[in-house]
Amino acid sequence: MKLQGWILYPTRDELVAAFSRYRSELSELFRVPTPDWEVVKWAWDKRNTYGLARELDIPTPLTCCLENVDDLSRVNFPPPFAIKPAIKEHFVYATKAKAWRADSRDELKSLVRKASKFMDPSELIIQEVIPGGGDQQFSYCAFFRDRCAEGSMVVKRRRQHPLQFGRASTYVETVDIPILEELSERFLRAIDYYGLVEVEYKLDPRDSQYKLLDVNARTWGYHSIGASAGVDFAHMLYLDQIGQPVSSSKGQPGIGWVRMTTDIPAAFCACLGGDLDFRSYFRSLRTCSTEAVFSPEDPIPGLVEMLLLPYLAIKRGF
Repeated sequence: MKLQGWILYPTRDELVAAFSRYRSELSELFRVPTPDWEVVKWAWDKRNTYGLARELDIPTPLTCCLENVDDLSRVNFPPPFAIKPAIKEHFVYATKAKAWRADSRDELKSLVRKASKFMDPSELIIQEVIPGGGDQQFSYCAFFRDRCAEGSMVVKRRRQHPLQFGRASTYVETVDIPILEELSERFLRAIDYYGLVEVEYKLDPRDSQYKLLDVNARTWGYHSIGASAGVDFAHMLYLDQIGQPVSSSKGQPGIGWVRMTTDIPAAFCACLGGDLDFRSYFRSLRTCSTEAVFSPEDPIPGLVEMLLLPYLAIKRGF
C-alpha cells in the first residue's frame, strides 16, 4: 500500500504525543498536522494547561497538584474533590474512568493511595467538583492556524457517559457563546497552536463563570457534527495539508449530534436519577441531525458497533 503523503489524524492522546515527539521521522512519509512537542506539551499535561490558563486570566476550578501521597495538607478547599491525572493515559487505562470523586478528606486520602499504586503520585491533581451535571459542560472546537480560527463551533454537552466524569459525549448541540471563543482563542494564540482542537469547560453556577477543564489537541468523538453545522473540520485540515485554500466558517447553533448506543443508557440513568424525564429526552432528539455511527445509507457500521458493545464494555468501560 502506498502511504506517501497520507495525513495522520490523531484520535487519542497517546497518538498526539507519539506524532508530536516523532514528527520529523513521520514527516518523511506522512503529512503530520500535529504540532511540535513545545506546543503539544501545554495540552498533554494538565499541570501545564492550568498553569498557563491562570497566567492568561482564564478561569479554572480550584486545583492542587500533588508531590507525593502525603501532600494532601496543601488541598485548601472543601470537598467534594475530583482526583484526576495530569497525564491521562496511565490513569484512564488502569481505572476506565476519567476521574474519581471523594466526598470527604478520608476518602480523598484513600483514593490517592489507591491511585499511587499504578501511577506516579506527582501526576495526580486534586480539584474542586463544580456543582451540576454534564449538561453544564461546553466545548469550543476549531481548526486553528496562524493564530486564528479558520473554522469554529461551540457545543453544549447535554449528555455524557459516565454521567458525572464523562469520558465521551453521547448527545451534544451547537450553541452560540462568544466568551468561550474568546477564552479558547486566547489560550491557543499563546501557544501558537495549529490543527484541530477541542477545549472543554464547565459552567460554575456559583459565579456564572465558564471554567477550563481540558484541552484536547486532536479530533474529538462528535467531530462529524461539524459538517451538519456548516464547518467540516476534517476536510478543512485536509485542504490545508495539501496546500488548497480553506474558507473560514463558523458552526450554526441548534444542530444536534447523538451516539445512540451510549446515549440510550446514559439517558436511562439520568431519568432514574431524576435529572431527566423521558418526554424531554425524546424532545431533545428532534434537533438531532447527525448520528455518530448509524446511517440508513450504510447501516453495517452501526450494526457492528451494537455487536461489539459487550466487548467494549469489558475492555474500555464503554
